[in-house]
Amino acid sequence: MSQSVALTVDHLTKTFKLHHEKTNSLKQLIANRGRSRYDEFTALDDVTFDVREGEVFGVIGHNGSGKSTLLKCMAGILQPNAGSVSVAKRMSALLELGAGFHPELSGRENVFLNAAILGMSRRDIARRFDEIVEFSGLEAFIDTPVKTYSTGMYVRLAFAVAINVDPQLLIIDEILAVGDVTFQQKCMEKFVDFRNEGRTIILVTHALGSVKDMCDRAVWLTHGKITGEGDPGELVDAYTETMLGSRDRADDGSLRRGSGEIQITNVELFASEEGRPVKRFRTGENIRVRLHYAAEKAVPKPVFGFEIEHLGSATVTAPCTRDVGLLPDRIDGRGHIDITMENVSLLAGTYDLHTSITDFNRQHEYDRLHVALRFDVMTGRPYETGGVVSLRPSWTIN
Repeated sequence: MSQSVALTVDHLTKTFKLHHEKTNSLKQLIANRGRSRYDEFTALDDVTFDVREGEVFGVIGHNGSGKSTLLKCMAGILQPNAGSVSVAKRMSALLELGAGFHPELSGRENVFLNAAILGMSRRDIARRFDEIVEFSGLEAFIDTPVKTYSTGMYVRLAFAVAINVDPQLLIIDEILAVGDVTFQQKCMEKFVDFRNEGRTIILVTHALGSVKDMCDRAVWLTHGKITGEGDPGELVDAYTETMLGSRDRADDGSLRRGSGEIQITNVELFASEEGRPVKRFRTGENIRVRLHYAAEKAVPKPVFGFEIEHLGSATVTAPCTRDVGLLPDRIDGRGHIDITMENVSLLAGTYDLHTSITDFNRQHEYDRLHVALRFDVMTGRPYETGGVVSLRPSWTIN
């Protein structure tokens, strides 16, 4: 990754006037002597950071934290009250659904209109038109007025235009979440292509897993101020703790949340030939994870799950009892669940194991124990040095 700076946000402040009442007549305007009472709302308060060339940079925060205002200032849609935004590269921003689209015009006409707004010449637009339409998948509707488009069709066409203006810096807001699975996969592949080409992406999303997996760095906004900046995994964990709340933090760093009717009280790891719990094993060994639980009262159809996460990186696996149809009608008292995994493919490294207990629909959390167990994997068989897991390839040379 280049250390050159693609975008700099320097002491950015943006405020809005919130009027107490709307003046509806000339009489009211004269009575108020041309003035209306208002409060000043600070959406961004002295925000400073930079984005380096070639990195994927995330922006997280709760609704109303200032994320969208920040992106609009970066895109030049809003002018700040103080501070500045400096952009070193050609930028394409995809901030709001159908921004720059005219509802009465056809998809074809809006492609030319939107691409022109983003800085492309008419000749370049015509040269790339077929590629834009093919990516959007809207060949059959391209001559139909966009006011008849569904939300997903809007997003597909807007994104197809944005990525084809050859941007070196792409700013994308949450709107991509409304696309269907196929379109999201195409977007992901495009993100990877852009990253491999050394382009810069600024991403705002509530999909915190995507921030941890895709972003190199991130900032966390709270009420217009930067709460944290740096490693995406650490920021997401801190943000989740703050938003969902925690009931208890243990000395070992584990974090618990949930309603508490049933909890995981202990997690043990057993490896091949070991009769006692261990904190490390080798690639290729058989292991058994034991989850001890205690229920204050009978809980109907609880779903037990766990995640294994490479330290500070991506989730490797996240199975649950519902996946395999293990659904007791109810559980109360104390007991344990054993999970056996044979010939484990994890490669050498440090991993965190998180546990969860939810209702059948996976919506209500009875218990969530973050970093329930941290363990190490040592080199074993097969011997590989790259990646997180082994796919046990078979090599042949002719």
